[in-house]
Amino acid sequence: MRQPRLHDKNCPDNCEQVVYNDCMRLRNIPEAKEIVAKSPYVIKNPAERKGRWSAFSGGPLYVEIGTGKGRFLMELAARHPENEYIGVEMYESVLMRACQKMEGRPAMDPASRSIEAMEQETDPAEFTPPENLHFLRMDARGLPEVFAENEVAGIYLNFSDPWPKARHSKRRLTSHEFLALYEKFLIDGGVLEFKTDNRALFDFSVEEFNEAPNWELRAVTYDLHRDEVMGVDNIMTEYERKFSLLGNKINKLIAVYKKPTAEAEEETKL
Repeated sequence: MRQPRLHDKNCPDNCEQVVYNDCMRLRNIPEAKEIVAKSPYVIKNPAERKGRWSAFSGGPLYVEIGTGKGRFLMELAARHPENEYIGVEMYESVLMRACQKMEGRPAMDPASRSIEAMEQETDPAEFTPPENLHFLRMDARGLPEVFAENEVAGIYLNFSDPWPKARHSKRRLTSHEFLALYEKFLIDGGVLEFKTDNRALFDFSVEEFNEAPNWELRAVTYDLHRDEVMGVDNIMTEYERKFSLLGNKINKLIAVYKKPTAEAEEETKL
């Protein structure tokens, strides 16, 4: 079972519970499996495209891991039709909502409809699903079986599960274990952008990137919404909006993968 998110000590007492309950409610929707299976926006058998993604896309490929209900990626794809975007989500009951949004279908339950009405910035009737956005229902650990070397131009990680217990640190999406996994399919110069309100997770992530030999931190902010440079054109996720309203500061980093040279790889083997 996924752990509830941890927040800044100044977060209201019910902050953890609100988010936790929201995730649990979404994860237990009985019809989710069928909706995801039938959605034209979910790619079936993605491993069959490994090494051939360029034949299915019109531009550079970007991946969001933990896409949730899809708000971030839908807006990003609409802004950049020249790119191709893939949203990876492990939980069908969460991905279901992204599929329904893309298909112009309202949420099934009253609670979700109420939440989305407050979050909605445009009239659903005016929403046009981006043609350059699709989803994968899978565990991120299997991504090397889907993408070949040099197939992905960039990765987005937004408000990932912090896995607060030390023994679970390797499950964090910014751990050195996952950075090594991303190296298997990122291009040289591939960019990773990470946002979170969890300061402990962010500090851990900064340290992981600083210690990773093939990664370079390009930018770091501990208050994104007040950062005059990194805050420009920021797209808020569902969680980001909720946590910002609670007064939580949003942290963000941008890192670049530098593929090691043949000489460097030989030195590593010695």
